[in-house]
Amino acid sequence: MPKKILLQFDTGDHASSFDSVVAIDSGVDHLLTYRDVHPSAVRGLVHGAMFTRGGDDLASTAIFIGGEDVQDAEKLLQSVRNTFFGPVRVSVMLDAGGCNTTASAAVVAAGRHVELGQAKAAVLGGTGPVGRRVAQLLAGEGADVVLTSRSQERAEAACQDIREKVGADQASTATLTAAAPRGENDLKQVMADRDCVIACGAAGVQLLSAQVVESMSDLAVAIDLNAVPPAGIEGVSMTDKAVPVGSGVGYGAIGVGGLKMRTHVQAIERLFTANDLVLDAEEIYGIAKTIG
Repeated sequence: MPKKILLQFDTGDHASSFDSVVAIDSGVDHLLTYRDVHPSAVRGLVHGAMFTRGGDDLASTAIFIGGEDVQDAEKLLQSVRNTFFGPVRVSVMLDAGGCNTTASAAVVAAGRHVELGQAKAAVLGGTGPVGRRVAQLLAGEGADVVLTSRSQERAEAACQDIREKVGADQASTATLTAAAPRGENDLKQVMADRDCVIACGAAGVQLLSAQVVESMSDLAVAIDLNAVPPAGIEGVSMTDKAVPVGSGVGYGAIGVGGLKMRTHVQAIERLFTANDLVLDAEEIYGIAKTIG
């Protein structure tokens, strides 16, 4: 049985030590890390991974794409996929900045308290990498989603991008609306009928005050993915896991972190079960749901 080799492509100046540690804990035999990887360098690296093994042995080589810039990582993923041809390929996973594993864990946690297909959800800070994926996964489940941002234009653009990714069949069962609330009263109106809220904003920025939380009479679950004080949702601690908040329960970043980590590990393990897997948001969400 060939050794499991994972090539870690990072778009940053340094390959993420976090991603490296998780890869090793996932049972990888050899980890090859590459930093500051650009699309122009992908062809040679991927050919090296593809042409050194053949047949069933290709399943023992895989690629992980990380880094802090998710848009750059997405370009790398497309370049990697463009390099493959026919059956000559290896499996690849994208989780830059933990975007896919974090979003998947958050949506699975929300699904413990609301029926996602019937949910009225709000995604705060929804134009960022994690927020877009949270909104995409919720829309894919058929939820009624309000995506908020400081900019109406950016929120509208994010919604349009998500609709395209979700596809016509799923989008027809979901409602995806953009909003850019101006002040506390405006935000109260946006949140009035929401039963699920997931805050995905920048670290250390409060997006929802305790006053607004208390005004949400239908709230079932509030998830704050910000791990840096002050909390993105006031009243939710980073370690909270189904702790009462308002009329519902709250989860903090560490509260969903266990599921995020298990999802990351299992996704890496899944890469070595075949040579033709592409694990992006939807695929990683599918793994998280099996862990639940």
